[in-house]
Parts: sequence; structure tokens; C-alpha cells
Amino acid sequence: MKLIIISDIHGNCVALDAVLADIQQESIDQIVCLGDAIQGGPQPVAVVQRLRQLGCPVVMGNADAWLLSDEESGEEDISEERRRKLEVVRQWSLAQLSADDQTFIAAFRPTVEIPLTPTRSLLCFHGSPTSFDDLIFPYTPEEEFQRLLGPFAHHILTGGHTHLPHIRRIGDNFFFNPGSVGLAYNHQQEEDGFRTDPWAEYAMLTVSDGRVRLEFRRVPFDVPALLMAYRDSGRPYAEEAIAQYRKK
Repeated sequence: MKLIIISDIHGNCVALDAVLADIQQESIDQIVCLGDAIQGGPQPVAVVQRLRQLGCPVVMGNADAWLLSDEESGEEDISEERRRKLEVVRQWSLAQLSADDQTFIAAFRPTVEIPLTPTRSLLCFHGSPTSFDDLIFPYTPEEEFQRLLGPFAHHILTGGHTHLPHIRRIGDNFFFNPGSVGLAYNHQQEEDGFRTDPWAEYAMLTVSDGRVRLEFRRVPFDVPALLMAYRDSGRPYAEEAIAQYRKK
């Protein structure tokens, strides 16, 4: 069985299309999306259309839920100015989406479980199996890591949210984050002069004859096409987003 795991598209259909082109020659059994698919980038409608076409299960992410409800569930420490800009972009995104689009997003699931073998399954979520706001990093203390994931260690586990691809053992299984399709970035950089990466990240999980293989992939996407999408979309604060892709 071969699975493609994608996460954190954030309204960047240019990057999503690069991933779909990259896996075109693979014999894929299932694609699953770990949430935060729509909000943020210049192409919310196009991403909804792609996900509809794929017919893949999609997990509800914190940004997806916030897009629909305007209810902040996390404890993000951001300035009032940053909060105001995010709300303006949220309102713009909603205005692009039809009622059917919004109904489609509202049907995203808290978790998705995919059977891999008669005795093993993949449990998919956004932050953790119990909350899309939970943060799991490679450096999360073991006690916290076990608190969040220990009760589910009979599964192979996968979650997004942090935009940071990594793998970590838990019991006889493992947890992995596939990274971000639409908003990859170096976590070891200063906030001033923040830059996003010109590639999409995803993972491929293969289970066959008792063997489990995990492959992290990074595929470049057409940055000029994305910047054009920003300029043509009417998305508020497009130039600020565009500046994040310019070379230093």
C-alpha cells in the first residue's frame, strides 16, 4: 500500500499542483490531507476544487476552522496589527468561496484512520489526535510528546500544523510530520526579513510485505506563477506575501 500525505497547503494551488505532478508516475492507493488547506494564500477556490477532484479525506486544521467560524482556539502571541491583517485576509477568502465550498470545508474531519494491514493503521490529524492546536516539534520534551501521542501509539501517527518535516519514534511505531505543501520555511530565522521556501513538502508512506518505508519529498514549484496569482487575485496585503519570496 502506498500513501501520499500532504498538509498545510494554505491556499497555494501552484504548490499543490507541483506535488500532484510529482506523484503522477507513482502507483498511489490513497492521498490524505492533514488540514490547513484553504486559508492564507491567493487560491482558496482552486485548492477546494483540487481537493474535490482528488476525493481524498481531509483533516480539519486550526486555520480551516478559524476561516469558517472566526473563533480563535490557539494561544497565538501576535500583535493587534497582525491579527487585524489576518482577519482582513480571512474575510477576503470567505468572499471567494461559495456556500458549497464552505460546506465542503466544514465537512473536514477531526481525524482520519487508514488501515494499512490487518493489525496496523495510520492515524492522521492536524496538531494531535485530540486538538488541532497542539504543537509537536522534534524538540518537544518526551513527557509532553508521550502525553499527546502515547495513548495512540498502537498506530503509525502523522500530523501537520508546525510546517516542519520530521520523524520520531513512539513505542513500536512512529510519528511523522510531512511538512508543508504551500508554506514551507526555515524555522531558524529571524522574524524580520522572514522568507518562505520555493518548494512544496510532502511524504510518501509505503507498507508492503511487513516492510514500512517513509520518504520525505521536496519539490520546487513555479514561484513566478504563485506571485502572479497573488497580484491577480485581489488578496489583501498581496505585496507583503510576495516580498517573502524575493531573494535577500
